Amino acid sequence: MALSELYTKYNRVWIPDAEHVWKSAEILRDFKPGDEALELQLDDGTEMVYPLDKSSPQLPYLRNPDILVGENDLTALSYLHEPAVLHNLKVRFVESNIIYSYCGIILVAVNPYKQLHIYGDAVLQAYSGQNMGAMDPHIFAVAEEAYKQMSRNNKNQSVIVSGESGAGKTVSARYVMRYFAMVSKSSGKTHVEDKVLASNPITEAIGNAKTTRNDNSSRFGKYTEISFDRRYQIIGANMRTYLMEKSRVVSQSENERNYHIFYQMCACAEQSEFKSLRLLSADEFRYTCMGGETGIEGVDDRKDMEETRRTFSLLGLTEDFQSDVFKVLAGILHLGNVEIRNVGSDRSSVSSSDQHLAAFCDLLGVSPDGVTRWLCHRRIAMVAETVVKAVPSERAVNSRDALAKQIYAHLFDCVIQKINAALQVPGKQHSFIGVLDIYGFETFDINSFEQFCINYANEKLQQQFNLHVFKLEQDEYMEEDIPWTLIDFYDNQPVIDLIEAKMGILDLLDEECLFPQGTDQNWLQKLYNYLADNPLFEKPRMSNKAFVIQHFADKVEYQCQGFLEKNRDTLYEELVDTMRTSKFPLLANFFLEVEPDGLGTKGIKVRPAQPRVKPANKNHRTTVGEKFSSSLYLLMETLNATTPHYVRCIKPNEEKMPFEYDSKRVVQQLRACGVLETIHISAQSYPSRWTYIEFYSRYSVLMSQEELGLNHKKLACKTVLQRLIQDSDQNKFGRTKIFFRAGQVAYLEKLRLDRLRKACLTIQKHVRGWSHRRKFLRMREAAIVLQQYVRGQRQICKTVTAAALKQGWASVVIQRYWRSYLTRQIYRMVRSSSIIIQAFARGWIARKRYKKMVEVQKALILQKYARAWLARRRFQSLRRLVHNVQLSYRCQKLGKKLEDQAKENRGLLERLTGLAGAHAQGLDKLRCLEAQLGKSATEKASLDEREKKTMKTIAQLQEEKDKLIVERQNLEKKCADSTTEMKDRFYQIKTTLKEDLEREERLRKIAENNLDLQKKDHEKEVEVLRKENRRLKEERVGLQRQTEEEAQVNTDLQHQVIQLTRHVKVIPELRKDLHNLQTQRDDLGRKMKNQSEQARAKMSVITRQLLCGMVEEEVISRLTSDSPDQIYEVGNLSTAFDGLQKACRVLERHQQEQKEGYESQMEALTFKVEHLQNQNNQLQKLFREKTSVNDSNSQEVARLNTENMVIPELKKQLSELQRHKQELEVQLEVLARKMTEESEEISKELQMNVEEGGSQSRLLEEHAEEVERENKEVEREKKEKVEMEEVLRKQKNTENEAKARFSQKASRLTAENTDFEEQLDMKDRLIRKLRNQIKSLQTSEEANQTPAPTITNEYLGMLEYKREDEAKLIQYVILDLKPRGVNMIPNMAAQLLFMCVRHADYLNDEAKLKSLMNAIISGVKKVITDDQEDFELLSFWLSNTYHILSCLKQYSGEEEFMKQNSPRQKKNCLQNFDLSEHRQIFSDLAICIYHQFISVMEKTLMPMIVPCMLEHESLQDVSSMKPTGFRKRSSSIYEDQEICTIYSLLQQLSLYHSTMSQHGMEEGLVRQAVKQTFFLVGADTLNNILLRKDMCSCRKGMQIRCNISHLEAWLKEKDLVQGTMATLKPLCQAAWLLQVNKTTDDDIKDITEQCSELSPVQIVKILNSYTPTDDFEKRVAPSFVRKIQGLLQDREGGSSQLMLDTQYRFQVTFPFTPSSQALELLQIPSSLRLGFLTRI
Repeated sequence: MALSELYTKYNRVWIPDAEHVWKSAEILRDFKPGDEALELQLDDGTEMVYPLDKSSPQLPYLRNPDILVGENDLTALSYLHEPAVLHNLKVRFVESNIIYSYCGIILVAVNPYKQLHIYGDAVLQAYSGQNMGAMDPHIFAVAEEAYKQMSRNNKNQSVIVSGESGAGKTVSARYVMRYFAMVSKSSGKTHVEDKVLASNPITEAIGNAKTTRNDNSSRFGKYTEISFDRRYQIIGANMRTYLMEKSRVVSQSENERNYHIFYQMCACAEQSEFKSLRLLSADEFRYTCMGGETGIEGVDDRKDMEETRRTFSLLGLTEDFQSDVFKVLAGILHLGNVEIRNVGSDRSSVSSSDQHLAAFCDLLGVSPDGVTRWLCHRRIAMVAETVVKAVPSERAVNSRDALAKQIYAHLFDCVIQKINAALQVPGKQHSFIGVLDIYGFETFDINSFEQFCINYANEKLQQQFNLHVFKLEQDEYMEEDIPWTLIDFYDNQPVIDLIEAKMGILDLLDEECLFPQGTDQNWLQKLYNYLADNPLFEKPRMSNKAFVIQHFADKVEYQCQGFLEKNRDTLYEELVDTMRTSKFPLLANFFLEVEPDGLGTKGIKVRPAQPRVKPANKNHRTTVGEKFSSSLYLLMETLNATTPHYVRCIKPNEEKMPFEYDSKRVVQQLRACGVLETIHISAQSYPSRWTYIEFYSRYSVLMSQEELGLNHKKLACKTVLQRLIQDSDQNKFGRTKIFFRAGQVAYLEKLRLDRLRKACLTIQKHVRGWSHRRKFLRMREAAIVLQQYVRGQRQICKTVTAAALKQGWASVVIQRYWRSYLTRQIYRMVRSSSIIIQAFARGWIARKRYKKMVEVQKALILQKYARAWLARRRFQSLRRLVHNVQLSYRCQKLGKKLEDQAKENRGLLERLTGLAGAHAQGLDKLRCLEAQLGKSATEKASLDEREKKTMKTIAQLQEEKDKLIVERQNLEKKCADSTTEMKDRFYQIKTTLKEDLEREERLRKIAENNLDLQKKDHEKEVEVLRKENRRLKEERVGLQRQTEEEAQVNTDLQHQVIQLTRHVKVIPELRKDLHNLQTQRDDLGRKMKNQSEQARAKMSVITRQLLCGMVEEEVISRLTSDSPDQIYEVGNLSTAFDGLQKACRVLERHQQEQKEGYESQMEALTFKVEHLQNQNNQLQKLFREKTSVNDSNSQEVARLNTENMVIPELKKQLSELQRHKQELEVQLEVLARKMTEESEEISKELQMNVEEGGSQSRLLEEHAEEVERENKEVEREKKEKVEMEEVLRKQKNTENEAKARFSQKASRLTAENTDFEEQLDMKDRLIRKLRNQIKSLQTSEEANQTPAPTITNEYLGMLEYKREDEAKLIQYVILDLKPRGVNMIPNMAAQLLFMCVRHADYLNDEAKLKSLMNAIISGVKKVITDDQEDFELLSFWLSNTYHILSCLKQYSGEEEFMKQNSPRQKKNCLQNFDLSEHRQIFSDLAICIYHQFISVMEKTLMPMIVPCMLEHESLQDVSSMKPTGFRKRSSSIYEDQEICTIYSLLQQLSLYHSTMSQHGMEEGLVRQAVKQTFFLVGADTLNNILLRKDMCSCRKGMQIRCNISHLEAWLKEKDLVQGTMATLKPLCQAAWLLQVNKTTDDDIKDITEQCSELSPVQIVKILNSYTPTDDFEKRVAPSFVRKIQGLLQDREGGSSQLMLDTQYRFQVTFPFTPSSQALELLQIPSSLRLGFLTRI
């Protein structure tokens, strides 16, 4: 069908308009070829004639049908052109308040200038994992698509966010990075994603500024590369910047500001951290007040500074670095205030007293002289010399500003480098996603070098975008097997060549910059000369200082002034050298010479117009244009190596008003950002694309009966299209889609509308005909009746006579009297009956009151006696409790004393280590003495030489001297041998001492263990006695009746007592042995005293012999002196004696302390023994109370207890013997140490005497004799020492023997004591046995009196098992049991386990019961953790765990749980143990299983909810499909997906319900699970309605309501409606809201009243998203939405959240439901392999 045939009456077109760009008009008359004009009618009713050119009539653009307006994707429009796109965006933005739209692969984002509720975590989670296009357009959808393609295809991605200033690029890029940070949250502790987000405030502070278009405009391009590891979690990020606007540092236009960081610092100038920077207010600095107003409305610079510093710290940037940055920034501000004055016409100067200059130099550490000199002068290098030339003030100011710009640029780069370093985390990058936040196409009234570079970058990006869109279009055609034809689209390569080619604009600019005298005008003239023939380059007609370039978006006129200066970015070398010499390291590093890095060329896909220019020589500087071209080259290389995703931000108006739409501003940006180019490419081919199912569902009304009867829908679609559209080129059939040319879908919609309108007319014709026929028949019938009355064929009424009236009146009177008589008779009868009933009732009440009074009197008497008995019982229990408390307190006190004893033992060990240290010091002193001996030997040799020189004549003396020397050597050898022997002996004694100490420690530990064992035994005895005491008290009355039988028992007990007395006679013998041991101890003590006195006498003799006639008192005084001066007067001998004596004193003190410690230990042990004796006395009292039943038995037991008191005394004696033994060992150690010290002293004195013999030769013989005598004495001492050791060994042996005998006796006594206790136990068992015999005799006598009934074996409802079979029980009943594997009754496993628990309770076996309960809990936990996704297993064990919990309550014996128990169940209650703690554990376990159970159900249902509830159309004749045509990306679509219907969902729910019912799950628990499941269905469905505009229609509401009715019917069938349907209320109200009329004020009232479960945000969102599916429906007017929004603002409790929380969980409760199952009737299936269980 030709396009001109669509210009018919009632169709609408777009015509140009100066104010609104385009306006709509309706065609009043059909267009025919050859017509000169179109007759149109505007929307306001005015008619107009639209002229056409006859030669080539350019018809106006056709308007899309209203059904297509407001689509999510602009390419889904049937007519693709500029007005259609502009109108679609306006409808979505203004009427629906939707800011995002798709345009093919582009996301168009219109800035709303208002906070919206579409960025919460719930919305983010809703888009996570969704295919692009499955939900409404959103920035999160683009981010999810990039993340999904990266993880699926292992290919790097890029998100390109562009737009002009104020369009929202920075916010969009921030949301993209936030999405990546949330969905790829790292598991480590580095929190890289937080750092990535934290980098935004810093970059905005130093790179953003206020402009006339935006209060927070980014003045640089930024490419953030977010790195991911193999698990696709963020591991780091890297940031690259492009073309920062340095000129803003030194100049700003009107109503603009410098970078935010300067104003933030000035706002904090009064803070202590910034006082050193000498800052002023922003109004007082030249660089911050050029634009006029220094503040921004609604922005607090002080708070922003706090946020900036916080993010600095979060990124790990130190306080020192921050202070350095602030110093540089403050220096720039002060540099701008430096005043440069004119001195003549060509000179300038700076005052040396300038405060700002001083502040600049102080902060940045530069020389003030150098700065003032080179700001106002310049060095010129000539051939023979270098000349310094003054410059005028203008050039000096330019030099100052250039320095400020250069410093700020270096600082900006430094901060970015620091941020990149902070964002790097150890780990290998697997892939990355880049986020490009870059300026869009710019055109101002005055465009300069910055706009030229920005537009050049956008030309490169547009070229890359066109190629990518073209490639995607080609790929989709190839996938659908459609022939590909070349599409003519705009290629901007000529513009790029114009800019960057050889002899292009940039090349000529760089060439002009090489000339020192180059000017902007010369460069512009070159452009006119070389580029005049280029059609894309123009010269303005009215100006010689500008040039025009035809960009892809629009023509732009550039002013050439300042191009050369900005491209050179000149800074004099003298100032650079001055900055290099700065003492401030950060500033000095800025100006270091760095070699430029080489740029790679690998992987480039966009053809550059020229190779990158390299510097010709070292002196050639790289220009700004060259740098920008190189960085743009790298950016394009990176983008071409990734898969791009495009976000185009649009600024809707200049006034920043929320949801205001300026068509002129929007269309400029649409032309500039490539959206219209995408539309153009799509319109060239087949823009509308429908799947066969969508086409069949929408256009089946156009099919004939034969076409509908075809088996394949694909074939039916082809047949109908070939019939309706004759031109085969207007549509193509792909594998899965039908491709349409532009306008064909609109034509099909017209045909469909015509068919529906024709059908409506037919229906209206027949209905109106039927209605009129019915009305006519009624009127005809009424006329016939009237005619019959008139004609007399019918009478109104018969004639009435007077007699008939009298008879009627008389009958009425008779009836009146008769009825009154009957009423009186009935009243009298009722009155007499009521009196009789009252008499009998009052008598019965009086008798009842009398009986009650009698019963109350008797009850009072019973209560009196019962309360007295209860009071006595409470007193007795209180007394027992007090005893128990006292016992526990004493045990705790004893434990504390044991801890104190352990601390004392540790102190003793520390003292032993101190002794070891003292011994080491003694060895060091010995080494010193040996060294002195060597020195004396050298001195002796020198004396020998002197004697040889002076006494040559005395030969005889020399010979005698030689003999004496020989003798001396022999003596030295003997002394050395003796010293070695004494050292060996000392080491042996030391080792024996250590062994004794270790042995003593072991004995002490054994004693402590014995005490602990005795304590535990006493506690056990106390528990046994308490139990027996309770039993004896309860059975006291029964025992009194059995006195005759107890007499015989008493005789048996007397025999046993006689045997006990025999054993007790052994005790006097033990006392005799103890007495002997004490005498032996006294003897040993006396012997030790004698030996010590002898040793002291020998020591005094040795000292007298060694002193050689010195006075003994003087020696003692010298030995006792402590001053260091007196020590050296005595000499070596006195120092040795002094050291030894001090060591002896230390050892004596240690021994004394050790002795005191042992004494304190013994006192503590005696106290413990006394405490134990007191406890024993208390136990004896309890024992006497127990045995008070029989006087004779109590006397014998009391006598045994008194005899048992001997045992503590024996223990006490044993401890005393141990203490004496320790004292003896200590004395032995002291003697051994003294002997070793004496031997060492003797050896040292011998050595000293030998040295003195060298100098006094006459005394050598005397010394030799003395040495011989001393040696003899030493030998004698050795013999005596050996004898003493032998004596000590014998004493030790006798001690050990006595100890062994004592331990044997003690063990024998303890064994006898245990025998006595066993005999007492035998007596108790015998008593119980006799009592049972008496009961059996009584029952036999009763049986003889009454006839015996037949006895049958009854089971007790318990299962017996052995302790070793517990693991098998758990394995077979829990671990190996599969729900489907065994046919058994519900909850069989729980009942079997509980029967085993009952048996353990019946046996009163606490250990067995605890082990079984713990094994059951552990087994269930293991099964649940191993099979976390098995729904059937979770259901099975949830039911069984709940049943175990119910059994524990039902059979607990508590009254509240026993109300519904049968008599047999009451009898089977637990008797011995309280399992309330285990009930709590089972309850927690059941809650855990329930939550896992719900999670498994939700995981299965989540993929089914949206297809079943929203996408499935259960009403076959009501189709909610509408033309969408959205082209989803092939990588995001899974083909051959299974079709889910509402019946699939019901089938899954029925499966869940049948499984729970099969496992016997309690009904209340099933209700809670179903309620939670239905809440998920309702919440997820409502969330998707809120996020999918295509689901908000009247027909979709009907489909949703129908699906809800299916769910409601299912609930009624399962009897689960109560409480569950409430969870679907929000969804029901949303469906009702979609169906209800939305036009009048009454509708507003109904909506506010009926939608009580929906929040105001949700109601407004649904109304804004409402989209008609047919032309018969009307859109919701914006005024209607505003009225509802105003009414809903006053609603209380309204949530501000848009989405429902699908993770919400209702609180689960486990109601108690008693089981009627009789445990004694339960049969164990043989398939469970539980043959080791026995029914009791």
